Amino acid sequence: MPKTTRQALMRIPSSGYWPLVCEYRFLTDSLDFARKAFARAGPVSRGWWIFRPSIYLMSAEANELVLFDREGRFSAKQGWDRILAALFPRGLMLRDGEDHRWHRRLMLPAFRHQALQRYLERMQPHIERGVDRWLASGDLRFYPEIKRLTLAIAADVFLDAQLDAEIDDISRDFSDLVAASMAVVRVPGLGRTWTRGLRARERLVHFIQARIAGRRQGEGRDLLTQLCQARDENDQQYSDDEIVDHMIFLMMAAHDTTTSAITTMMHALARHPDWQQRLRAEAAALPQRPGMEDLDKMVQCEWVFKEALRLYQPLPTIVRRSLVDIELHGVHLPAGTPVSVFPILVHRSPLWWTDPDRFDPERFSPGRAEHRRHPFAWAPFGGGAHMCLGLHFAEMQVKAVMRQVLLRCQWQSATAQPPRWQYAPIAKPVDGLPLRIMATPAGQGAAIAA
Repeated sequence: MPKTTRQALMRIPSSGYWPLVCEYRFLTDSLDFARKAFARAGPVSRGWWIFRPSIYLMSAEANELVLFDREGRFSAKQGWDRILAALFPRGLMLRDGEDHRWHRRLMLPAFRHQALQRYLERMQPHIERGVDRWLASGDLRFYPEIKRLTLAIAADVFLDAQLDAEIDDISRDFSDLVAASMAVVRVPGLGRTWTRGLRARERLVHFIQARIAGRRQGEGRDLLTQLCQARDENDQQYSDDEIVDHMIFLMMAAHDTTTSAITTMMHALARHPDWQQRLRAEAAALPQRPGMEDLDKMVQCEWVFKEALRLYQPLPTIVRRSLVDIELHGVHLPAGTPVSVFPILVHRSPLWWTDPDRFDPERFSPGRAEHRRHPFAWAPFGGGAHMCLGLHFAEMQVKAVMRQVLLRCQWQSATAQPPRWQYAPIAKPVDGLPLRIMATPAGQGAAIAA
């Protein structure tokens, strides 16, 4: 960072956090971290990440400026490179401009309606087996169970692979990879979290590389085959390395973030049985084998899903680097400024949300529509050119899982105290969310046909 840029940033009010303390507090409780920084310095403050200055932007206006970014004034690649480049190189998050547009355009058909319908059909048997297992267990820690299920779904839908014998190893590799993204010590051999992440990536690279050659000429309908055979109007296609990089990131995002959202929903519904019953009645009105159009009718489930993402956003902060001088909230940010927006704080702001810490899905109903008070007051999927490509896949998967769970199960918390949440790098309950799951009494749900 140029000396003049660093000097300009030092004139911005301090968040009150210093190196190491900053990283520790963020990783320990990202929401409390953001609230205290905002209370000390307002919506624009100076902090640190991995021993380098960073500017924290904490407002809906900042979300819009940085994420929507129609003029291309911020770089996602330069923002994420230092954090993710060694772990998720060349993924969509780490591309800008025309390069990003080309890679995204080539990938887009794999996430359109027709493809999503095929994915929905493939995931149904996995969901049924998962619910069978949960009912047989009775008392369980839900987070590792749903993580296992969503990874099995991702392996089948994305790779046409059945991983029953390998699922625990693959799950551990993805967990190590995600954990490494928040590592402060990034020296192989010295930083244990970092080293585990690098080794996990090596294993995942070999796992996917071994499948590419056959998919170049194959006739499969899985995501890997589609990426292997995708060509643009000039007959250009992804290289093998690009396919590996895209698949690792997509599989991580598809199962880790969805796991987080479903876990949050199960936690909320365990403590609000009235909402559990409302959603059960809604699910029972659908056909036994619902298609995409049928899942769209799960409107109240969608409210709960959105409320879960508001309260416990899977990704607490999104980073960029400014390419030009910026003015925000009366503060000048020179070109080259590393910035972090904090949707996690905006999602709990009383400026936009009524009683923001309370679980209240009806805030997303047409009659209230609190998320419409500002276009970026609710931004769990980012925005602009980098809006999450898999958001419709995520919503479909969440509804497909919740429908079967609601019809076949009722559940409650297995502990009296609410869980403590880890917000970074992916939101999850520290205790794994102990639940007591029982079969739904006759007459309250509908049997799922085999």
